[in-house]
Amino acid sequence: MWVKTAGVSLLLLVAPVVAEETAKTPQSVAANTTGSAPDTMGTLLSLGAGLLAVIAIIYGCAWIIRRMNGMTGMNNNAIKVVSVMAIGARERIALVEVGGQQILLGITPSSIRTLQVFDEPVVDTSSGNTGDFAKRLQGMIGKSWTAPSKE
Repeated sequence: MWVKTAGVSLLLLVAPVVAEETAKTPQSVAANTTGSAPDTMGTLLSLGAGLLAVIAIIYGCAWIIRRMNGMTGMNNNAIKVVSVMAIGARERIALVEVGGQQILLGITPSSIRTLQVFDEPVVDTSSGNTGDFAKRLQGMIGKSWTAPSKE
């Protein structure tokens, strides 16, 4: 990706100079043979190499920052999102495990509220099977989650 971007940038730098060189008349080329004319191809190569070096430094810094993200010393395993269920277009309920205790949260765009704090885990997080989350949640809360019928 960055090679393609660098190639396009180099082409945009080279095109005006090449067009200028081809538009010169033979008399002006002969007049500039005194050695005072700048070496345009060398300048372009130097500019291109500098551009590639700057892009490589930017990508290198981004890579280092990504790698150092895990070295903050914070315990990222203290809070786990066990399951999330969409209730509406922008509303969700989430089952979060904090310190071995599971908490049911209601999440809206403007607030987060605690709906239920469970004494014993609703979902076993040690196994990867969480497919029947709604059934287990319904059993723990004791409410029916069926949608109202339209008459």
